[in-house]
Amino acid sequence: MRRICVFCGSRPGVNPAYRAAAEALGQMLAERSIELVYGGGNVGLMGIVADACLAAGGKAVGVIPRALLEWEVGHEGLTRLEVVDSMHTRKARMAELADGFIALPGGLGTFEELFEILTWAQLGFHNKPVALFNVEDYYLPLVQMMERGVTEGFMKAENRGLLLVEDTLVALMRSMGAYHPPAVGKRLRDEKQL
Repeated sequence: MRRICVFCGSRPGVNPAYRAAAEALGQMLAERSIELVYGGGNVGLMGIVADACLAAGGKAVGVIPRALLEWEVGHEGLTRLEVVDSMHTRKARMAELADGFIALPGGLGTFEELFEILTWAQLGFHNKPVALFNVEDYYLPLVQMMERGVTEGFMKAENRGLLLVEDTLVALMRSMGAYHPPAVGKRLRDEKQL
């Protein structure tokens, strides 16, 4: 992988482990010569992962909507900062640039980005790995919700399998490197509708 997109919070969170995880991820990307692609802000975990990547000699590309440039305080020290017209354009551009996706802890924006990119994978719009860096079991309730979606018949098990979940960086990178996307075939029309 040449570039990984990281979805993460514009706040640092209360647990120091989140900051440490963002720093470690940014440093690891730089050490592996993998460019960081992210939302372009210099605040919260976004700023932390970018700063760590840059400090370790890596490259960081930010993509930020013009409307959020001041609110999220666009990072001025990046390798490249692309200013786009909307959130939709931001997500599409990050997806275009990236060879894979990692979600660190975050809030609504992070959840939304994660689920949109998973939905695109489910529909066969891309075949790139999508992973949760499950720091301090932050994403455990989300994983349980997805598993319930399978149990209750709202998701196929293979679609739950589109999301890689790891709690260490070494395991995360190993899982992403070994990822093989499932075959995309017919969807709902194959299933008997009640």
